[in-house]
Amino acid sequence: MSRKLFGTDGIRGKANVYPMTGEVAFSLGRAVTSFFQKQTRSKKPLIIIGKDTRLSCYMLEQAFSAGVCSQGGRAILTGPLPTPGVAFVTQSMRADAGVMISASHNSYDDNGIKLFDRTGHKLPDSIELELEKLTLNPDIIPKKLDDELGNAKRLDEVVGRYIVQVKSAFKSDYTLEGMRLIVDGANGAGYKVAPMAFQELGAEVIAIGNQPNGTNINLNVGALHPENCATKVNLYRADLGICLDGDGDRLSLVDNKGKIVHGDKLIGVLARFLKDTNNLSGCNEIVGTVMSNFGLEKYLSDIGLNLYRAKVGDRYIVERMLKSGSVFGGEPSGHLIFKNYSTTGDGILAGLKVIECLKYYQKDLSELLDEIELYPQVLKNVKVKDKTPFEDIPEIEKAIGSANSKLKGRGRVLLRYSGTENLARVMVEGDDIDIVNNCCDDLVEAVTKNLA
Repeated sequence: MSRKLFGTDGIRGKANVYPMTGEVAFSLGRAVTSFFQKQTRSKKPLIIIGKDTRLSCYMLEQAFSAGVCSQGGRAILTGPLPTPGVAFVTQSMRADAGVMISASHNSYDDNGIKLFDRTGHKLPDSIELELEKLTLNPDIIPKKLDDELGNAKRLDEVVGRYIVQVKSAFKSDYTLEGMRLIVDGANGAGYKVAPMAFQELGAEVIAIGNQPNGTNINLNVGALHPENCATKVNLYRADLGICLDGDGDRLSLVDNKGKIVHGDKLIGVLARFLKDTNNLSGCNEIVGTVMSNFGLEKYLSDIGLNLYRAKVGDRYIVERMLKSGSVFGGEPSGHLIFKNYSTTGDGILAGLKVIECLKYYQKDLSELLDEIELYPQVLKNVKVKDKTPFEDIPEIEKAIGSANSKLKGRGRVLLRYSGTENLARVMVEGDDIDIVNNCCDDLVEAVTKNLA
């Protein structure tokens, strides 16, 4: 069965346009409640509903909550809370499921819905397909009547629970006293909790991206635009810049010299830190994705660690970690998963672990990053009308073969479709930047000609 609603990370699209409508949110709320009623044998399952700061979150939050209530569930509305906070609260309150209403790094006019099970993990493809079936065929769900109907309430103190939990990941031997941090909340879900978490551990925090108005989430701020934070790091001579994305599950870092940090270099530094502190739980595997730079793979190999490449998306990284016993993984985009502390990517937690790493080595981040050399990598996006399999288009297959010949085994080519947008992502990597650029241009031309 093909997926009609769910993509790489939940359901996502333009707000108030199918499938991101109040009607679909209501139907999905019913579907989720009905599904977990059967799974947990609870007549009134508890569903946690969090959101970011988009204007459309009001509509979708209320619609989803109404769906839960109509099917006999109990909805708890957390208000703005980072995605990892929703995952944690779902687990902490022993809820039956968790819901995050957010389109993550997308602009404010998009929105999305992510789902978690009672353990705080994102749902596997098989359950998403079952929920699609129920959502698209609501008449197959028996209606609840009279005292079978559910209820909803808002619970603001869950924010405090999340802050306490995320702070517990920072080693108690250390403090942030004496550190000056620029914390960019992207005008999103972490705009309030992120500065609070770092301040409570003793840091001097200069907060930016902390004035959400419903339409400015990710707008020239946050992980998508760390250059704004970099300017502030230099201006205030800060020790570090920490930039979250709209739902707070990933980060971009700016080092003490005002330089934006590449995500793969950061993964390498943290992997070495976990190895040197004996915190890999006996598993030498670090989980990346097909987008992970070959330079990271080589660095990890040099220090005795292995890189496993999962599909793009932090839930696929977590699935591999649960299977292999790995405790750390991430994407160059800034999703960093510390399995011993969180069930999903967490930008605030990752920022704290980076600082813990700096305290351990007693070095600046820029110095640690210099140890890792990445291969030149070019990534370009092409807007497409449809997502025809690349292997079904001879001209694109020919361009891929030509690129591989030019790279001569000293690089790689990756074409994939975005799971959340109508984009083809063209990536070429190799040890010669001129060849890389040439190959990427040829591939983009072939994709544009056949799919744009």
